[in-house]
Amino acid sequence: MGLNSKIKSLIFAGCSVATMGALAAFASSRQNEKICEKVSISIDNEYNNYFISDKEVRDLLTREGERKLEGLSNRDIDLKNLEKRIETNKFVKEAEVSRGLDGNVHVQVKQTRPIARIIRPNQQDVYIDAEGGILPLSDRYTARVIPITKSTLIKASDSGFFQDSTGQSYLSLLEFIEQDAFWKAQLAQMHINGAGEVSFLPQVGEHTIEFGKPVRVEQKFKKLMIFYKEVLPSMGWDRYKRVNVEYEDQIICE
Repeated sequence: MGLNSKIKSLIFAGCSVATMGALAAFASSRQNEKICEKVSISIDNEYNNYFISDKEVRDLLTREGERKLEGLSNRDIDLKNLEKRIETNKFVKEAEVSRGLDGNVHVQVKQTRPIARIIRPNQQDVYIDAEGGILPLSDRYTARVIPITKSTLIKASDSGFFQDSTGQSYLSLLEFIEQDAFWKAQLAQMHINGAGEVSFLPQVGEHTIEFGKPVRVEQKFKKLMIFYKEVLPSMGWDRYKRVNVEYEDQIICE
């Protein structure tokens, strides 16, 4: 390729880039002038939680109706600011606010998922989510999750307890229960004693399940399932008061 051909190619490429930039700027300018006529809200209820409603999201977007989005041009709508405003609600895990080609605003909300309810004597109960965060109770909806009681020897700060390195094992245990339909239905309550050992009260039966520390979780539940499938049907559901699966390779029934 000759020198002149290279110069012509560079000039053509430069003109193409400039033209595309101008078109993009023009399209952006036109888009910014579009008026929002409608706000669409979608709330993810993957886990059948209903802690926040369309109205509550709309109130967060509009500051309780003081600043409606309908009628505003796109240039006057700060999408990132709207996302941050929605995420101030503790039951919102993530919010995404975007605008369509028609200028209308689309809102997608993902809810925080509680996995347990902490019973606190002389204080209001709270939920705990899958990351160990603390959530308040809701007047709108009650989550069907396992309640937890704790020894007074356990760290007072629920958030601190479930978010440190030790607490992560308890979260893993709770996550296992939450994702298993049988155990989620059968375990009525969980208790953590001063030594950090776990016990459960079942929905059916008069026994206490002594689980020990939240280690070898899957193995312990397999042993417990053997007890439920093979021992209780033959011996009777009210035969035992105590079932211990803490120790490896054995089940203690009394």
